[in-house]
Amino acid sequence: MGQGTSQLDKHQEALRLLTPHFELGKVLWSRIQSLLDTTSIIFLNNYIPVELRTKWRFVFATAVHGAGFSGLVREITKKGPTVLVLRDKHGHVFGGFASHSWQLHHAFYGDDQSFLFQLKPNISIYHPSGYNTNFMYLNHGQQTMPNGLGMGGQFEFFGLWIDSYFGKGHSKAKPKCVTFNSPQLSFEEDFEIEFLEVWALGGEPAKVSPTKNDSDSILDKDPGAKAMLSLIGRGPVSEGLREKDATASSPEEHTLPLM
Repeated sequence: MGQGTSQLDKHQEALRLLTPHFELGKVLWSRIQSLLDTTSIIFLNNYIPVELRTKWRFVFATAVHGAGFSGLVREITKKGPTVLVLRDKHGHVFGGFASHSWQLHHAFYGDDQSFLFQLKPNISIYHPSGYNTNFMYLNHGQQTMPNGLGMGGQFEFFGLWIDSYFGKGHSKAKPKCVTFNSPQLSFEEDFEIEFLEVWALGGEPAKVSPTKNDSDSILDKDPGAKAMLSLIGRGPVSEGLREKDATASSPEEHTLPLM
């Protein structure tokens, strides 16, 4: 009996060392079932940089925050590296590890610590191939660039893409995503999201206080130009025409089924 208890204690201690500490927030987890189980967490943690493995912070789930891209952007930006995992309506579970904080950007960024993965029906990791550096992309509210969240591939042909028209995405690979050498992760190339969740890894990044208001117009940043326009009778023509908050609520929110 004592020997059996000792073995059990060793097993539990091994699991404790392999699994991270979770910061779950104020969420009624009795009503929500995560897509990640102990096996998948240990599997993913083995490929995540060592300094990020000990703490996972819950930041987003469609069952908690709703099915809106604006909400996703608001909750995941500037949170540090993240694991994004989703399930399509056919039961395939897959996602990506983003090694940098998500931020709105008109071009790809990130580094080669990022990877894509699949957890169901197969369990696999797909590391960068070295072919290009198209690791992470996030844009919203733009007319000339794709709006959505992407990892790998290229515009309109991502290894993993979450469209800003939330609830839809694609995983294109004919035969492989060139950035991560990954196959099609979803059951169908164009998929519908059944459930999506995001976890930030490691400690929270330090908050940097901006020296100027990011929403300032060009006239706020150049008082001389503002005064000159007033003197010649044109007035501050851009007053009030400031950039909209790309993470603000917008009409493109849709309903996804809860688990």
